[in-house]
Amino acid sequence: MKYILCFLVAFAATDSYCQEENLLKGLNDDKPQKEYVFNAFKSSRVIMSHSMEMLQPGVLDFRILHRFGNVNQGISEFFGLDQATIRLGLDYGISSNLTVGIGRGSFKKEIDGFIKYRAIQQATGPKSLPFSLVVVGGSTIIGAPWADPLRKNYFSSRLGYYGQAIVGRKLSENLTLQVSPTYLHRNFVETAPDPNDLYAAGFGGRIKLSKRVSLNVDYYYVINQNDARDLHNPLSLGLDIETGGHVFQLHFTNAIGMNERVFLTETTNDWAKGDIQFGFNISRAFQLKKKKG
Repeated sequence: MKYILCFLVAFAATDSYCQEENLLKGLNDDKPQKEYVFNAFKSSRVIMSHSMEMLQPGVLDFRILHRFGNVNQGISEFFGLDQATIRLGLDYGISSNLTVGIGRGSFKKEIDGFIKYRAIQQATGPKSLPFSLVVVGGSTIIGAPWADPLRKNYFSSRLGYYGQAIVGRKLSENLTLQVSPTYLHRNFVETAPDPNDLYAAGFGGRIKLSKRVSLNVDYYYVINQNDARDLHNPLSLGLDIETGGHVFQLHFTNAIGMNERVFLTETTNDWAKGDIQFGFNISRAFQLKKKKG
């Protein structure tokens, strides 16, 4: 009887302890958990410019950017389809918050590269912030022959640099907005009134139309452009279409170039005059590194 009583007391104590532990665990489970927000954009680009979205670690993104000529050239140029500029690029996700990339475009035979770092990721729950902050730094090198080969030219004159901060928020499952204050420096400018240091404010947005289709807007207001030249602010409108590992971006734009130096400093096309180009971007992601877990 004594041993039975000891066993019952020990069993009751153990059962009580387990119930208390389960109760405490249940209370901890009820506490709000920090959850990060993903898929603000379908791609790491809005259209022309970087988006607040990052590549996952170990993902190589092969990007093909294709831009035709102006549609207002008429049937003789097949509404711009007889002309084209292209950029090929490779972006790689080193970590969830760090991406690097390099590309080469046919316009002025430019090579460009960038480093993109996410300092803050939008999240919900305790100790979270309701927006994302991404910083991007990049450089461009013009590879085309000099217009005046008899002049003394320097390699440094081919270089340009830019930096920008992207502040964005996924407001809902159907709407994302971001702003991108941008600084651009050119070592060489065509005329004396052209500023070596250029300042611009970028605006990007995404409206989800369906599970795999979204409407994107990409615009830059250049603050201190040389007013003597016939230059305009770049504006692009397009559709993102996701098909598994591919993202197709079909768009209309007045921007000729496909990197920051070109579309901020050489956009001579005017939407009001019909100087619009049709283009598309193709993104193909390859998982080169196994996912953890």
